[in-house]
Amino acid sequence: LTPFEQEVVERFQEGLAIDKEQPSLANIDVHKVRELIKDAGAILLDVTLPDLVPGENAAEAGIPTAYYTPYPEFPDYIDELPDDKTQPIVVACRKGLFASRIKNLLNELGYKNVFVLADDIKYLIEAHKAHTEG
Repeated sequence: LTPFEQEVVERFQEGLAIDKEQPSLANIDVHKVRELIKDAGAILLDVTLPDLVPGENAAEAGIPTAYYTPYPEFPDYIDELPDDKTQPIVVACRKGLFASRIKNLLNELGYKNVFVLADDIKYLIEAHKAHTEG
């Protein structure tokens, strides 16, 4: 491997070590996300592409601590991330691909408690509305 490739592999291994410390490699379901938001004040980053947002994004749906940070524009939001690198952060989108990429970036930036919603974010939005409406 070239020195650059070796560095990439080492950084991947470091990220994998962080994931291995988390249950289910840091992939969590809707129930666990709601629990982290309520009990630990987790930040929710909805990174869904704008043209794939089904009606409302998580912030528009009123989920506490939710921010809409679309994947293609995510670098514009890095300065708004918490200074506390241990703050729980959940990243979510429609299928998890972009959320996983952002999780890896956050791990590279030193964040230690980053999770990915393993379900479509629309189910989290539906659960939130079901528990807050009526």
